[in-house]
Amino acid sequence: MLVETKAKVGVFSIALGAYLPQFPTLVPEFEAQYEAFKKTIPDTVELVDGGMVTTKELSMKAGDRFRAADVDLVILQLLTYATSYNMLPAIRDLNVPVVLVNVQKLKAPDYANTDTPKWLGELYACGAVGEMVADLERAGKRHAVITGVVEGGDDYVAAEIAQWCKAAQVRRRFRYTNIAQIGRPYPGMMDLYIDETNLYNRMGLYTKQFDWEKMWAIADHITDENAIRAKAEDILATFDIAPDKDGKAATVETVWDMAKYVVAFEEWVKEEELGMIASHYDGFARGIAGKLDSMLIPAFSMLIKQGTACAVEGDMKVAMAMSILKTIAGTGQLSEMYSIDFNEDICIIGHSGSGDADISQAKKPTMKIVDVFHGKTGGGYLTQFYPPVGAVTYLGITQDMNGKFKFVVAEGVNEDGPIFTFGDTNMRTRFSIGAREFCNRWSEAGPTHHMAAAVGRHIDTILKVAKIMDVPVDIVCR
Repeated sequence: MLVETKAKVGVFSIALGAYLPQFPTLVPEFEAQYEAFKKTIPDTVELVDGGMVTTKELSMKAGDRFRAADVDLVILQLLTYATSYNMLPAIRDLNVPVVLVNVQKLKAPDYANTDTPKWLGELYACGAVGEMVADLERAGKRHAVITGVVEGGDDYVAAEIAQWCKAAQVRRRFRYTNIAQIGRPYPGMMDLYIDETNLYNRMGLYTKQFDWEKMWAIADHITDENAIRAKAEDILATFDIAPDKDGKAATVETVWDMAKYVVAFEEWVKEEELGMIASHYDGFARGIAGKLDSMLIPAFSMLIKQGTACAVEGDMKVAMAMSILKTIAGTGQLSEMYSIDFNEDICIIGHSGSGDADISQAKKPTMKIVDVFHGKTGGGYLTQFYPPVGAVTYLGITQDMNGKFKFVVAEGVNEDGPIFTFGDTNMRTRFSIGAREFCNRWSEAGPTHHMAAAVGRHIDTILKVAKIMDVPVDIVCR
């Protein structure tokens, strides 16, 4: 990614201190279990180690470490029964969920040969789960429980922990990158309008605002021809570019100016630490303004490819949705309802503008010149991406009358068949509830008219993102 972020996950374990002097063999047993557990945390996140906690004082020290690191999530391993004072001091001052991992060492007891220390040490992880949740509820803390077993491995536990760690990356990205707003939203699209202060207060995402005059001059200082040539070759490798009106194939020289702008935009993204960009230009498409406007779609597509979500029409909400999906799923494509094929009972979903090359798994992305960008100023290069057949997830972000954000999600299946050929990305998606009912339920959830799309099924991870971000979710269908 152009701007790298890595989630920080607080991890600690708890056990009742009174057991340890009574049964000294529990100390090395619990230490070994905790060390083994930490190795199950994916190395895609930074582990902040709170240690094995058996007293309130040790819990307070763990909390100090977690606060200093600004952890994005806390994962608590329950080793055996423990009182909640081993947990609460560590998380009292945090505003992130606590995932209680109730993982028993052995699959089942050997009833006749189990003594007290073996029961406490290898079979009693479940002893305090309910107590912990009860006190997390009373403290107003968000929480989740994962139950499983160590012996023989447990794919469910591994998958849940991996999803939580992916979800934690979203919080990190929102708090430690910025969103750029260039220009303003498309006039009259009031569903896209946003209060940037409310956005920062509720989602932790800071808005940096830029005028188009700066963008027009952004590449003026770029003179490194080797860097420009390398980026031009990258563009040619990313897109199949249609021949010009004289039938000449695209070359490095064809996309030279575009490449120069991409080099400049990449530098700008890094300097401003931009994880997301939302832009719209409604001026005259002539001179330097027309030049940049004509090539902005593929230029921003090159940024999306590198992890910075770029949304057209100034839609900051869909830029966030694209970033979330790119972070947790590896793909994030701007979309909207395009049409309904009632004969086939499928929805046609897509959008014009910049897109994610990583989602174009059915075919190499294409680029061609059009005279008019429909509904917008000017014309120029239009890109089309080709998502694969198979599972797809849609995520929309909207707000209620009080400004609180909400996620709207659905899963469906993209099917093979004819699509529009006028240059816009579009998918044929079948939903379990049918096209008509999907359109009804999705619309009734009150989304903006844009959504983001990702390959695969990701609602389970999105629900974890929502819990971390403290955002409600409407599930339309799965």
